[in-house]
Amino acid sequence: MLIIGITGTLGAGKGTVVEYLTCKKGFVHYSVRAYLLDEIRRRGMPENRDSMYFLANELRAQHGPSFVTDQLYGKAVESKADCIIESIRTPGEIFSLRGKGNFFLFAVDADRKLRYLRITERQSETDHISFDTFLENEAREMETLDPGKQNLHACIREADFLFANDSTKEALFSAVEKVLLQIM
Repeated sequence: MLIIGITGTLGAGKGTVVEYLTCKKGFVHYSVRAYLLDEIRRRGMPENRDSMYFLANELRAQHGPSFVTDQLYGKAVESKADCIIESIRTPGEIFSLRGKGNFFLFAVDADRKLRYLRITERQSETDHISFDTFLENEAREMETLDPGKQNLHACIREADFLFANDSTKEALFSAVEKVLLQIM
């Protein structure tokens, strides 16, 4: 069983990598975002990035920096299939998953204006924001000294493979395929 974690900047194409791995390679997908949205709905909180941010930080503060990804890892092990855990945002999540073995971290990044264009086109529940809000959200999640809070910059530095997604889906898929040939 292979576990691929996916991290990256907002709107960079993490979901596009997931799409390729699930549709073309048969991976099973576990999403931190979906886990948090389920809990947000259960609690009756507004479905937005602020709720996701605060809930994730609350769960990490109460249960440890890798709580959510550890929950998803447990489900992945039960599946006995190659799996993706998407939207890794703290170094603690990475260290926990690496300690479990057969784990690789993919990071996805792209030009900031292109990423904003992508999120406005995908129209998810957390993407109805201005460019200034997009930049504020990114800054808030990019770096911190608190191990229980989002630190995308540190996660990207920890990646085994970094994908620059400034071109076409096909170019991204080709880059992912080359990496899969190395690790599978």
